[in-house]
Amino acid sequence: MPELLDFQDAFVAALAGSPSALSPWLAPGEGAAGLSVYRNTIAKGCVDALAANFPTVLSMVGEDWFRAAAALFAREAPPASAALLDYGEAFPTWLERFPPADDTPYLAGIAHLDRLWTEALFAAEAPVLTAEALAALPPEVLAETNLALHPSVRFASFEAGLPSLWVAAREGREDLELPDQPETLLLVRDKGAVMHRVIGNAETAFLRACGDGLSSAEAAGRAFEADPDVQLAPLFAALIARGAFMETAR
Repeated sequence: MPELLDFQDAFVAALAGSPSALSPWLAPGEGAAGLSVYRNTIAKGCVDALAANFPTVLSMVGEDWFRAAAALFAREAPPASAALLDYGEAFPTWLERFPPADDTPYLAGIAHLDRLWTEALFAAEAPVLTAEALAALPPEVLAETNLALHPSVRFASFEAGLPSLWVAAREGREDLELPDQPETLLLVRDKGAVMHRVIGNAETAFLRACGDGLSSAEAAGRAFEADPDVQLAPLFAALIARGAFMETAR
């Protein structure tokens, strides 16, 4: 077993660019071609995984630009495991300091929303709080209850309208515009599919308060502070209908 572990460590080092690490197991001159093929296969797998995990970025920059950038990223941040389904956690941050992306400063934000979509898809399962279960709670109990967010809930706010731009690109529309007004995108998995919706200040404040562990009454107060004209009942009903909360309210 120790020798197997030593070989695995040496193999990883060889793939990273130090082929001499495998010299105890190979005759002189052997292995270089095989390592090159293996390394190229892994690199292509990383690029393909990034293309699958960041489809909105891909659609906005084009195949050639994206694959060139993805190859550079994969070289700097190789996957930590063989599973590539959620590879690319650091890709949005990497794009922020990638010089060719300077002309598209919104690109990192678009990548961030793509990443949140992936996180929502692979988040843990949990029973959803239904309107029927909520109606069974006495009003005074509901007011003091923290409505725990479902594990798949993700939301992000931006000073400009990146969420609307992301939605339009994600849906393949040609009229791509970046609105000036601040926006928040909500994502939540429903029956295995990730649903998304651009939400307002009140809904954002309500969700953030619930995520911070505040009671539903306190969350409602935060929503009114964010938008004094908000109609709380339809806002709450929409969140319940989308499965934004877990069944285990506390």
